[in-house]
Amino acid sequence: MSTTHPYEALTPDTVLDALASVGLHGDGRLMALSSYENRVYQVALEDAVEGNEQVVVKFYRPGRWSDEAILEEHGFSRELAQAEVPAVGPLLLEGGTLHHFGGFAFSVSPRRGGRAPELDDTEVLEWIGRFLARIHTVGAAAPFAHRPMLDLRSFGQESRDWLLEHRMIPMDVEGAWREACDAALTAVAQGLGGEGGAYGPQYRLLRLHGDCHPGNILWTPDEGPHFVDLDDARTGPAVQDLWMLLSGERAQRQRQLGALLDGYDQFRDFDRQELALIEPLRTLRLIHYSAWLARRWDDPAFPATFPWFGSSDYWKGQVQMLEEQLEAMAEPPLVA
Repeated sequence: MSTTHPYEALTPDTVLDALASVGLHGDGRLMALSSYENRVYQVALEDAVEGNEQVVVKFYRPGRWSDEAILEEHGFSRELAQAEVPAVGPLLLEGGTLHHFGGFAFSVSPRRGGRAPELDDTEVLEWIGRFLARIHTVGAAAPFAHRPMLDLRSFGQESRDWLLEHRMIPMDVEGAWREACDAALTAVAQGLGGEGGAYGPQYRLLRLHGDCHPGNILWTPDEGPHFVDLDDARTGPAVQDLWMLLSGERAQRQRQLGALLDGYDQFRDFDRQELALIEPLRTLRLIHYSAWLARRWDDPAFPATFPWFGSSDYWKGQVQMLEEQLEAMAEPPLVA
């Protein structure tokens, strides 16, 4: 059995040759961008394409998404662009947006500059809220056919089962983690409000950005936010794209939420019932994140970047966070 990871074959020459296969020629300057799930490079071109002297090339992790699911993400970004929502999507090259070279699927997008948004600035939050509402208006227009739902089964139960089956948790912590995780998933199921851990019928599900944390928003003072990286686009409730922008103590989170919804409600009514889903969704992400790290451990980038993962101390910390989430799910939801 091979001990090498597929990404080890992704050399700078391979990146440039992949670009050349779709008619673009790099001038030799390329820079790896921060991305763990995929491999992403900024490449300077000899000749600009659609006014872009630099492009961003994304090589999708082999085996993660089918071509149909990737193309569905591309279609969603195209719909957003047509609705004049500033979401950065792939360029149409050689008649398509998804390409293949050297065993990798890849896409090419225009480079967009910017910095992380100031989430303590009410005006910034309102601006982001307005565009999130517009993303969700597009997202509600049609369903995904090939992309999964963000739900208890896929993010919670399957993550727990995989970690236990693959013996990823040290024996001295496994019992405590299993107990805390099972209790947390039971509370999540109750919080989602439907039968068998499904979402309750009161919640409307739609196509989402799915991973809308501050690192996936590029902010410029003149143009506002540009939303990047729809790689985790899934079906779920609208609040999933809001709660990761909240931080700090409860009072601070409520202020941030109020500003986001002040902007959001200008373009789309936000159902306040969904605020009860924030802590269940946070709990699912916590469990899913541990499983994501464990599933990617054969990728050399992960042990190098997350050296603390897998130790007894790490899992003891996870037990404590799950217990804190149990308390958070028992509290009244945020109000705006």
